[in-house]
Amino acid sequence: MIPVEFFLILSTLLFFIGVFGFVTRRNLIAMLISIELVLNSVDMNFAVFNRILYPGQLEGMFFSVFSIGVSAAETAVTVAIIINVYRRFKSDQVNSIENMKL
Repeated sequence: MIPVEFFLILSTLLFFIGVFGFVTRRNLIAMLISIELVLNSVDMNFAVFNRILYPGQLEGMFFSVFSIGVSAAETAVTVAIIINVYRRFKSDQVNSIENMKL
């Protein structure tokens, strides 16, 4: 059986890789993928802490499934926004959005 500490270390690595990717990237799709890494690390933490604190119950697993559903909806809306930005500015870089005017 894999120790719980390994899952927590993996979750921490996913979180910091996601934050680093979000801060350093200028491409909207890469930033979306970085946000998804952060959300996946949160889902992993829900499951791990459920396993540690309440081994016979499934509340953490339900939170994970709910969070995955919210992440999927968020990704669909974000991809639609990115497609509209690309059609308008012919670029998927953050700098093109900064030039928007009312």
